[in-house]
Amino acid sequence: MSWNPLLDASIPLGDAVDAIEAVIIPRARDLGGFEVRRALPSQQRQMVGPFIFFDQMGPAEFLTGQGIDVRPHPHIGLSTVTYLLKGKLHHRDSLGTDAWITPGEVNLMTAGHGITHSERTDGDLRKTPFELFGLQTWLASSLAEEDAPARFDNLGTADLPMLEAEGKSVRLILGSAWGASVNLPLSSETFYADATLAPHAAIPLPDNHEDRGVYVLAGEVSQGGRTYGAGSMLVFRPLDNISVKAGPEGARIMLLGGATMEGPRYIWWNFVASSRERLEAAKEAWRAGDWMHGRFKLPPADHDEFIPAPDH
Repeated sequence: MSWNPLLDASIPLGDAVDAIEAVIIPRARDLGGFEVRRALPSQQRQMVGPFIFFDQMGPAEFLTGQGIDVRPHPHIGLSTVTYLLKGKLHHRDSLGTDAWITPGEVNLMTAGHGITHSERTDGDLRKTPFELFGLQTWLASSLAEEDAPARFDNLGTADLPMLEAEGKSVRLILGSAWGASVNLPLSSETFYADATLAPHAAIPLPDNHEDRGVYVLAGEVSQGGRTYGAGSMLVFRPLDNISVKAGPEGARIMLLGGATMEGPRYIWWNFVASSRERLEAAKEAWRAGDWMHGRFKLPPADHDEFIPAPDH
């Protein structure tokens, strides 16, 4: 005799099945007047598609003379994605890139075998008060791209597709979704988008990606009869047809996901790798400090200091 779910009242059916696999509430850290909220990795999920790290920076207000100074530090096996909503960041890296990151553009730094960079709010920016608000995410590299050469790519707002319809304004930041695509190199299938929703407007999640999530930046959204406010990350079951709906005040959300990785990833400090041996090799290379001949170089325009490797 086969099991019949209709005979078990405790088994939800149809629309009663929860389409949300996980709800993640980010951990908040105060970095001296500057709050960072980390949604990934978490106990519920290490990754959503290739996204293995998801930080909300701020919003923060800095007084004249204040700012952030993230000294040069290394990465391997990932791509950093910096997306600002307010303010500016000065990016310098070991490829020689020296650029200001501004709101609405996408900045993709692919570490590959190894890169070093710094992020600061310096120069004329500190002569007056300023605000900083943005997101920094990491994409784990595919196995085939872990040792690829490092590179830095930038696309301005004019080069990012904007989709408008029925109370929705969506800027596609990375990958492909809803029939649009962004011309940036990625090591695996990915999508990342910034959506502003009018009150009660609904947006479908892309149906061409296996793993999908939503991070609520402002306002609130509902799905499956429940409401989720700012600072919540929702991770959905694969393949379901899913829409999220804004609350009475509207919402601003980030949509993200893509293909799952070929296997687990290990994280140590700023390194991501498919094996512990790769992490150990990078760790020793950074500790060696051979900036002239070693695996890691310091940014030519910011080489007077660096962040030492942690002891553990």
